[in-house]
Amino acid sequence: MIRQEVQLTQMLRDLRDHPSIRGKLDIADATAGLGLTGDCPGQPGDDAAVLPNGAGFDLFAGEGFINAFVEADPWFAGWCGVMVNISDILAMGGRPRAVTNALWAPSAEAAQPVLAGMKAAASAYGVPIVGGHSNLRTDQLQLAVSIIGHAKALVSSFAARPGDVVIVAVDHTGSYREPFDNWNAALTSTPEKLRKNLNLMPELAEAGSVRAGKDISQGGIIGTALMLAETSGVAIDLQCEAIPLPDGVGLERWLRSFPSFGFLLSVDPAQAEEVCAKFQASGITAAVCGDVSAGSSVSLSQRGKRALFWDHVKTPFIDLKMREAQHA
Repeated sequence: MIRQEVQLTQMLRDLRDHPSIRGKLDIADATAGLGLTGDCPGQPGDDAAVLPNGAGFDLFAGEGFINAFVEADPWFAGWCGVMVNISDILAMGGRPRAVTNALWAPSAEAAQPVLAGMKAAASAYGVPIVGGHSNLRTDQLQLAVSIIGHAKALVSSFAARPGDVVIVAVDHTGSYREPFDNWNAALTSTPEKLRKNLNLMPELAEAGSVRAGKDISQGGIIGTALMLAETSGVAIDLQCEAIPLPDGVGLERWLRSFPSFGFLLSVDPAQAEEVCAKFQASGITAAVCGDVSAGSSVSLSQRGKRALFWDHVKTPFIDLKMREAQHA
């Protein structure tokens, strides 16, 4: 038992120090510089800005990409520019409408793989690229992509409540796009499957089946759980044995992985079976893997032992100075 505790503690220490987790700390510096908090218009801290329009909600999101990733795998970076923005809209319970891009490259030839990847993804998902910005006379490849969408009902990062259960829903088909921790299930899926799965989160939101959630992004399951806990002002405990793993993938890598289709959801226990079944019917692996409680800790439990990953009150993560009483 002592060895298990040491292994769990070491795994959490390694995860805390991993660049995919540490990179999210930059959010606090950017929002502080802009004077943004979780109470500002658009509600920063969600996966997309929320702009009420009288007939639902307009959603606006954007993603910038690590230069090393764009340089190493430019076609896939272009594909991901569309894919991860779509995930941000889905995470809010929305439907994507259109994408724009900003691309910097040394030449038109160097830009071509990025543009080809974006074009392929837009075609596969059925979400059009409607314009953007390009500079083809810079010293390196750089990419940023933005998206607009619409939601009739929202899934918010701010609405998890003590007593909820946590569900992880990830498409396990595919494999890693080495050498990064990007789990690529999209390129093994048909366009028909990709487009059908665009309806899962909006339909759950419109049915009132999901209270809160986020897409599993850079930082993986563990980093996403921390962001959800901090924005909602709650504690989350994840049970390692309950987290489904793809064949041949270790727990530590999976906890920090960025899946092409993955969501971490906070759900009323009475609706958990229905939510999991909804994903499973579309070939998405989904399971209850944790609990939400009062407090500020994000912990992992394994074989009856619990270890702290992060306390977001003692050490803020994205630090948006959230409302003191989230559930008042």
